[in-house]
Amino acid sequence: MAKKKVTVRTDNSEWKAPKKRRKPRKPMTEEQRAAAAERLAKAREKKAAADPNYGKSGIAECLRNLPEDYPLHPKKVKEWIKTQKDLASSERKQKRLGNKNANPDIHEAYVRNMKTYLRNGDWVDSFYGEHQEKVVRYRCIALAYDKNGDPKRNVGTFYPDIGIMWTQEMQDEERGISRVDDERPKRKRRTARKRGKRAVEKQGSKTA
Repeated sequence: MAKKKVTVRTDNSEWKAPKKRRKPRKPMTEEQRAAAAERLAKAREKKAAADPNYGKSGIAECLRNLPEDYPLHPKKVKEWIKTQKDLASSERKQKRLGNKNANPDIHEAYVRNMKTYLRNGDWVDSFYGEHQEKVVRYRCIALAYDKNGDPKRNVGTFYPDIGIMWTQEMQDEERGISRVDDERPKRKRRTARKRGKRAVEKQGSKTA
């Protein structure tokens, strides 16, 4: 029995040629990177001159016109964020390697607090600086009073009415507390005397 010849027609009307893939770019040299960075900086300066709010969309309005030497200027805070992100990445790597002392949470929390500051203008962390090396001092803007009419004060807070920061000594003096432990002279610890070689030999001769 002869085989029946089957003819198939294919509809290629919707066929499209595949797009040609771009060749990967060659890596830039150091000179090319420097030139590209310079061009980008000039373009940003040109846009900033035309629009004063350029690059400040994610920054609170109260932080946009601060002087350059302000301790918490947004430019400084952005640099601190980069540093803390690098430190957090390094700590996470050390933690994966089994280092029990590695703690990336400290750096990650500091980064979150700095981002909150850039959005809202409120610094909520107790430290500041690139490596959290500086302590935030509080300033009283409105005094509160107790039932006797005396102002309430907290240690470590600056009060404009007296012009200084309230210390623990001032707090104790106001409350009539005397630090007896600080007035007592500290006793010297007795150190155990080391027995000399001669004393051991002498004792050994007596027992013999």
